[in-house]
Amino acid sequence: MIEDAGGRIDYDDSGGTGPTIVLVPGSCSTGAAWRPVMANWDGQFRCITTSLLGYGQTSERRTTVDPGISHEAEMLEAVIRKAGCPVHLVGHSFGGLVALVVALRGRATLASLTIVEAPAMELLRESGEDHHYHAFREMTGQYFADFEHGNRQAIEAMINFYGGAGTYASWPPRVKAYAMETTAVNILDWASAFGFALSRTMLAALTVPTLVLRGGASHPAMQRANELLATTIKGASLQTIAGAAHFMIATHAGDVARAVAGLVRTEAT
Repeated sequence: MIEDAGGRIDYDDSGGTGPTIVLVPGSCSTGAAWRPVMANWDGQFRCITTSLLGYGQTSERRTTVDPGISHEAEMLEAVIRKAGCPVHLVGHSFGGLVALVVALRGRATLASLTIVEAPAMELLRESGEDHHYHAFREMTGQYFADFEHGNRQAIEAMINFYGGAGTYASWPPRVKAYAMETTAVNILDWASAFGFALSRTMLAALTVPTLVLRGGASHPAMQRANELLATTIKGASLQTIAGAAHFMIATHAGDVARAVAGLVRTEAT
C-alpha cells in the first residue's frame, strides 16, 4: 500500500529478480486480475500490481464534476516512482488507456508500454470512425440509463459488449457481485475516458516502445480502436490473439504472458 497525498494506492510487489513490470487492471477489478498472467512467468520478472481509483483499496480522487483521467495518471505515476526504476508498463482495458496517458505525459520513466484493448473511443471519433464510435456511445447510453432507473445488474450489458453474449452470466457470483458493487465507479471511468481528447497528433509524438494487443473475437469497435493505436504510434506492433475477447488476461493468460514477455526481453536486451 502507498500512503499518497491524494489517498491510499494499492501496491503489491512480487519481488522477482528480472525486469520490473507494472500491471494495471481495468474497471471493476483489482491487481489480482493479473495473477493468471503472472503465473505463466514463474518469477522471471519483478511484477508490481495496483488497482485503479475507486477499486480495491485505492482511494477515489475524481468527482462527477471533475472526472479527469489525469487523476488516474497521477496515481499510476506514484506507483511507478515507488518501483524505483524504469518499468515495463502494461495496462488492460481502461487501465490500458490510463497507462497510455502516463506514457503521453512523460513524467514517468518507461522501458516499454503494452496496451491490452484500451477503450480509445475518442480516437475513433477523431479518426472519423463514426460507426464504431457510436457503438460505444449507444451501449453506454443505455447502460447508464438502466442503472439510473434502478437496475442493479445494468453493468451486464457493458460486460457482454466487451466479452460477448453470456460473458457476465458465466462469471463466478463473487465477480459479478463486485462488478455490481462498483458500477458507479465504472460509470465515472467512462466519463474519464470520453473526456480524454486522444488524437493522432498526440500518439505520433510517443517514442516509448509499444505493443498493442487485441482479441480476434472482440467487438469490432474495440478491435478497430486498438488497430488505430498501433498504426498511429511510431514503431508500435499490433498482435491479435486468436479466439480471445476483451477479458483475455483471464481466458488467454498464456498468450498475453508470452506477448508481454517478448517485448520486455527485447527491450531489456
